[in-house]
Amino acid sequence: MRYAIALVAISLTAAALAAGGLGTMADDGPAPQTGAVSGQAPLRIETCLSPADMREEVGERRVIPPVAAIRAARTVIPRAEIQRASLCRYEDTLVYMLTALRRDGHFVHVIVDARTGSVAGQY
Repeated sequence: MRYAIALVAISLTAAALAAGGLGTMADDGPAPQTGAVSGQAPLRIETCLSPADMREEVGERRVIPPVAAIRAARTVIPRAEIQRASLCRYEDTLVYMLTALRRDGHFVHVIVDARTGSVAGQY
């Protein structure tokens, strides 16, 4: 039985090599151009502050605590579970980027102004 399984595995590997199916998984061509979901450019991860920098900003009272941003986001998405809260720089201001999971299984992203605590947008 082992020999039969090994023979099948070798045959499938040889067929895949002959067809050219076992190349790299990386796409060598240019990245496809996709349109933005909303009118705003999406935030990049490199614009977000580290957890230590977030604690420093909150400790020096330059921004509201993450809990206050979560409360503000719950006014827009009341029955969603907040999965992540990041403090990010956006257009010379600091905003909280909140990712929430709705009860229907879809993720929602909410932007909260980190200085005022008002909801700045949702995408």
